[in-house]
Amino acid sequence: MRILLLSAYDAGSHQYWRKGLLAAFPEYEWTVLTLPARYFNWRIRGNSLSWAFGQRAQLEQSYELIIATSMVDLSSLRGFVPKLALIPTIVYFHENQFAYPLGGEMTKAAVEPQIVNLYTALCADTLLFNSGYNRDSFLSGVAGLLKKLPDCVPTGLVEKLQHSAVLPVPLEDSLFENRQMHKSKDSELSLVWNHRWEYDKGPDRLLALLKRLVAEDLPFNLSVVGQRFRTIPPAMEQLKDFMTSHCPTRLKHWGYLENKADYYQLLAESDVVISTAMHDFQGIAMLEAVAMACVPLLPNRLAYPEFFSKDCCYASSPDNIDLEAEAMTAAIKKLLALKACGQLPVMDMRRYSWRSLSADYRQIIESTVV
Repeated sequence: MRILLLSAYDAGSHQYWRKGLLAAFPEYEWTVLTLPARYFNWRIRGNSLSWAFGQRAQLEQSYELIIATSMVDLSSLRGFVPKLALIPTIVYFHENQFAYPLGGEMTKAAVEPQIVNLYTALCADTLLFNSGYNRDSFLSGVAGLLKKLPDCVPTGLVEKLQHSAVLPVPLEDSLFENRQMHKSKDSELSLVWNHRWEYDKGPDRLLALLKRLVAEDLPFNLSVVGQRFRTIPPAMEQLKDFMTSHCPTRLKHWGYLENKADYYQLLAESDVVISTAMHDFQGIAMLEAVAMACVPLLPNRLAYPEFFSKDCCYASSPDNIDLEAEAMTAAIKKLLALKACGQLPVMDMRRYSWRSLSADYRQIIESTVV
């Protein structure tokens, strides 16, 4: 089978999924087109222009299936390259443009990226979402957008988007092979925060937690990893300043780890992985850390309740950082007691591996082509 794979904003999780897909199905003949994850507004609106007039030869080959991310402006691309219009298409939603929290430089939701998501979804034969939260927030977002449009809005558009399924981005099988955990036996709880250094991941909430942990003199050390960008939220610098001035010996690691083996080693040495996110459609970073035997500590919101038990979720208070810090601190005290008894839980994440999910991917791929 000849498959055209289009990733219009090839960010970390998109690359992770794309590379896993090719590795899982080497028997298919893949043509892959990607665009860098930068200049978001131009990328989501201009990807069809970039490809149609920059890589037309690849687009006009014969394909049996197109798999595109939701960032692809599929309706425009099909208009520019009519040969693509009749090829069966799967659209994969890593995220949707309706459920981003406002903050940082984003003061209001942009309608145009939402329209691209909608038009692309309407072009698809099959819609896949990495979580139920992603799917539900997309459909409710579309319904809300359509109500705001002034006139000539066709009825039944949301119903046309019901041909969807939830299929997470699988974890690499290597995470579950020859795992060697190196958890410390001392009384300190090793914490890791492994998210993008952006406002929507809640670094201000992490700072509030650390201030509480230090004020109560709880035994912990902290590693802060994850991808950083040219603009760093002020809370990240405040966090580092606080740690280096109040408890420098507790800051075990600061900064992104380029080498995957080093990153997995750090996870293998950590006890607890923390999320303070206000935005997460699946949480691959959390799932990877839990696969490496970290205990998850995350808010009871977003996609998290789909993947983790309630015991792992602290009370969500989006409008009250101090309440969340209090809830996290209480949870960490319980985890300290469990570590002292040698009873920190280990969770089995193998159901989210490529080995477990590849059959579901294959079934959807082959049924879309038929």
